[in-house]
Amino acid sequence: MTQQSVIFFDIDGTLLNHHKELPQTTKEAIFRLKEAGHVVAIATGRAPFMFEDLRKELDIHTYVSYNGQFVVLNGEVVYTNPLNISSLVHLTESALHNNHPVVFMDHEDMKANVPEHSYIKESLGTLKLDSLPAHDPHFYKERELYQTLLFCPEGEETQYEREYQDFDFVRWHPVSVDILPKGGSKAKGIAQIVNQLGFPPERQYAFGDGLNDIEMLETVTNSVAMGNGDNRVKKVAKYVTKSVDENGIYHGLQMVGLL
Repeated sequence: MTQQSVIFFDIDGTLLNHHKELPQTTKEAIFRLKEAGHVVAIATGRAPFMFEDLRKELDIHTYVSYNGQFVVLNGEVVYTNPLNISSLVHLTESALHNNHPVVFMDHEDMKANVPEHSYIKESLGTLKLDSLPAHDPHFYKERELYQTLLFCPEGEETQYEREYQDFDFVRWHPVSVDILPKGGSKAKGIAQIVNQLGFPPERQYAFGDGLNDIEMLETVTNSVAMGNGDNRVKKVAKYVTKSVDENGIYHGLQMVGLL
């Protein structure tokens, strides 16, 4: 058997193609990794409830969700990093005044602060979720939130970036931005897992394609950018594989010697 490694996979544009489908070659590759004794994990900006079906299909129980703010190892929560609620309330009030809706998210659900909005439908619709978030402007009360979505056109988030130093803002859609705790990232979430499992850097791998993958790919020793990834992502990765639609995961795992 080859030496055991841990491999982290982003979801959208990495495991799933642009139709939100799991290519058959990707599924086969994941199970071959597991059969060889490797640890397969997910590192995503999605909430845990947004990829439960995928975890079941791939039999994966270790994951970094919310871009590093909610981390699970072998089915057990090992790290959380919630948002500053006081700052979030002020931001939400400002955003409401600017007609920029927000969606509050904990580990189990998400709720919007407005009854409906075209930006919410447009952006979350691309994730092909079963339903859009219901309206609950007070969802932030008496619970920990690990991410909030701010909906605004490109460039309009700069006013919030200047004012709210407790947060990082990462755009994932032309009309939507992730709001994260300052300094939170997939890389820090991954560190929580590899430190507990004891994998040395040379046996850590990560695959990604989006801007929220940059720090992960800069940090993980064996980093692989998808061929369909942003050019800024490709520049920081050690390797660049084919597109997700061209069996990119399978090809990339062969490239780094894991298959």
